Amino acid sequence: MTSPTTSNAVADDVLVIGLVSVSDRASGGVYEDKGIPALNDWLASALTTPYRIETRLIPDERAAIEATLIELVDTARCHLVLTTGGTGPSRRDVTPEATLAVATKEMPGFGEQMRQISLRFVPTAILSRQTAVIRETADHAALIMNLPGQPKSIKETLEGLKDDAGATIVGGIFAAVPYCIDLIGGPYMETNPAVSQTFRPKSALRKTP
Repeated sequence: MTSPTTSNAVADDVLVIGLVSVSDRASGGVYEDKGIPALNDWLASALTTPYRIETRLIPDERAAIEATLIELVDTARCHLVLTTGGTGPSRRDVTPEATLAVATKEMPGFGEQMRQISLRFVPTAILSRQTAVIRETADHAALIMNLPGQPKSIKETLEGLKDDAGATIVGGIFAAVPYCIDLIGGPYMETNPAVSQTFRPKSALRKTP
């Protein structure tokens, strides 16, 4: 298990991950946010690469979400940004719209797989509008993914589902994340295979100390 680094230095060879919880009530102090702690815990169990975390807790306001995503990628230079909340069909759920607005490329396969996982549990998973995109600047790029709001669903979509013997039933989306980060020029990420087995083509594998 690798804990986040505490360095404030911003360098493209250090993995930087942004965590954004989108919630009117949590950002207003009505109740405690559970999305960012759930993401923190999962990443600590899954990543074996040192990393630094940037966290943001914001309301369901499209302009605020767009500004936060732009700041995390362009200024904080995150390589991966995970959002939680705001992906349903209600009027206040605008996270996908904000995410698409700051994107240079859409990555629809991530959302498709998240819904496939959630449909194993509830038919209302088809109401989810989770998506993923790439945001590119002149010298940097990041993968932004919209995740569910519930800690249990966050874990399931990232990690996938396994049977009692440990065999994979449905693959989690995070298995494809490290190679995606490779392809957009980010740091080489490695994971704990007991939590999330990274997939890369043989030609993309590196020997690490």
